Amino acid sequence: MFESSKNILVTGGAGYIGSHVVEQLIKNKETVIILDNLVTGYKKLVNKKAKFIKADIKNKSKITKIIKDYNISSIIHLAAYLNVSEAEKNKKKYYTNNIIGTKNILEACKNSNVKNIVFSSSCSIYGNVKGSVSENKKPNPQGYYGYTKFKGEELIKKLSHKYKFKYGILRYFNVAGASDSGKIGEIETSHGHLIKNLAIKSLEKKPKVKIFGNDYKTNDGTCVRDYIHVSDLADIHIKGLKYLNNKNKSFVLNCGYGKGYSVQQIVNIFKRIKKGVEIQYQQRRPGDIAQVYANTKKFKRVLKWKPKYFDIKLIIKSAISWEKKLDY
Repeated sequence: MFESSKNILVTGGAGYIGSHVVEQLIKNKETVIILDNLVTGYKKLVNKKAKFIKADIKNKSKITKIIKDYNISSIIHLAAYLNVSEAEKNKKKYYTNNIIGTKNILEACKNSNVKNIVFSSSCSIYGNVKGSVSENKKPNPQGYYGYTKFKGEELIKKLSHKYKFKYGILRYFNVAGASDSGKIGEIETSHGHLIKNLAIKSLEKKPKVKIFGNDYKTNDGTCVRDYIHVSDLADIHIKGLKYLNNKNKSFVLNCGYGKGYSVQQIVNIFKRIKKGVEIQYQQRRPGDIAQVYANTKKFKRVLKWKPKYFDIKLIIKSAISWEKKLDY
């Protein structure tokens, strides 16, 4: 079964974004092997048509064996801890998982058939920026989570020559929403994602919504972010992999829509969907930056890609319908 040269390993494939990437790969009739330790991934998000291996990226010999045994040709590396506040408090956990874990995967590619690696990075590597940010901006991560992603990128660039693979680095902006299939969506609540939190609140009679910080230097004092629908983001991984296979050229791309929404704006849209919402303003969260949204010029040029779900109301509503489903 694993003789094909197109076997794709997805680390973190039982997670929120990973499960959407796997769903689209399977739709394209690809052979997919999922590696996940199920710490923030979920068995119920594992695609039945993929091969699932419960393993940890901290275990280098296990990964090396999987890459060899399954004749892996491409890796989509999504496995990471990603709670921005937790990263500030528990740097060692984030260092061993996000940085050493990534290094293990890269070193496991030595003497293998791996030709391409797609890496999930983050816009948090840019640090504080005023408005739109392009890929040329020198990374300046403010928080430790952003720092681990930046280090991951550096390792990939450095080792790509040594182990002869091409890479696609995707810097995610804020990911939200759920698949049209209704089978997968975001389950994990510890990441503190705004739209996920609002979806949870939508099930309450009189929801109290917390906004962390309303004294930022933005139009309304709340943080500004670029939100991208998870199905669009998954599609970018597929297109990115195709690009690596066809063009044999590495790339670094921002994954956002190029439009910033403030937390207050998002909450106001939610208030129109759900009645009786009370807002509670809280102190800023550690590690949060004031505003960041993507400059998408390079992205559009390289991948010739157009989003399908570019509508913030649609994104919020898809998150809410998934939440209702989870509640049942």
